[in-house]
Amino acid sequence: MNYASKAPTPALVWPADVGDVPAEVFVRPDIFEAELETIFYGPYWHTVGHEAEIPNPGDFKTFDLGRVPLLIARGDDGQVRVFINACSHRQNQVETATCGHSKGFVCPYHRWTFKNDGSLLGCPGSEDFSPKFKKSEYGLKQVNMEIVAGLILVCLDDNPPDIDAYLDVGRENIEKTLGHEGGLKLLGYQKVRYACNWKVVMDNDGYHAPLLHTGFRLLGWQAGKGKQFYTPFTAGVASELSPGQASGGTLKDPSLIEFKDSAWDSYVTGIFPATIMVKHLDVFSVRFCVARSVDCTEIHYAYFAKNTDSEELEKHRVRQASNLLGPCGMISMEDAAIFARIQIASNARGTAIMQKGLKDLKTIPTEFYQNDETPNIPRWHDYRQIMGFPIEGEAQ
Repeated sequence: MNYASKAPTPALVWPADVGDVPAEVFVRPDIFEAELETIFYGPYWHTVGHEAEIPNPGDFKTFDLGRVPLLIARGDDGQVRVFINACSHRQNQVETATCGHSKGFVCPYHRWTFKNDGSLLGCPGSEDFSPKFKKSEYGLKQVNMEIVAGLILVCLDDNPPDIDAYLDVGRENIEKTLGHEGGLKLLGYQKVRYACNWKVVMDNDGYHAPLLHTGFRLLGWQAGKGKQFYTPFTAGVASELSPGQASGGTLKDPSLIEFKDSAWDSYVTGIFPATIMVKHLDVFSVRFCVARSVDCTEIHYAYFAKNTDSEELEKHRVRQASNLLGPCGMISMEDAAIFARIQIASNARGTAIMQKGLKDLKTIPTEFYQNDETPNIPRWHDYRQIMGFPIEGEAQ
């Protein structure tokens, strides 16, 4: 499917300095609508699930890409497919459960029934249909899909980009985070709605981590040497944590922060526009993003364990995930407060200015260190080009 781009009105003019971002991109409803058409429904790959969420034939989950409902199912043949969650008859939403197991799907409106491979199984009264009606032509609409290290990615555009070129060197970080021999199993979810624009969530940086998150001091962590990377559609940081001298207190139960399975390394990888995956301590997680509105973003935190884990190690991963890195964890909870405050203040339509790691106001940086905010700059540059916003002072 192809969606026509909607140009925002009035047009937004982008500041000339490379580290400047106009805050109105977070609050203008017309810009949000244009993003849905241009980015979310355009020629870009979006992460909508992981194979471990639907491990068995007949398993399914639903997910919204912007406002487009999707049905992700593993057929009886073991194959994963992604469909538009709409009946091929009258476009009624077929499945409303968030996840489940089924041999097929029944549209309640006229009882059209589909197999879990998307093909149409039956429809009442078909003897009265047009003579040219063929069941084989009325299956659920399948969308473009790729699987990388278990991640299920979709593109709604009729001409999806090559997935290997799209991910580029980011694929290595994805595989280090999620590509474990023997595979992963789903532990569970935490789902949260942030009172902010989706780009506020994705604009988080390495600069804030040791400053905002007081939990780092409580836990006695120090940031080790690490570098961030950026490509047009992926970004991330690979680093090594170093245990340090705690200065903000101690935990009554230090086993919460033990490394029972992994080395002291960390990987955070983002896929444009709105996916984040994390390997931190003994936690493997993917944060799936649903852009609900201009000022509401839903994040589904999905947590995983290795299929080879003992029961004790699984429990340890659950405990770390929910208490440290989940939406209400010691570390991540402060992010939610900052997101809401940025959204509120952005209504003044000022300018967000990035400085940490910036060498030149007119040159987009290409080298980034762990606690820089400059990796956000090329991402904003690419976003501006995709959306077609002109730069201040340039011919329009």
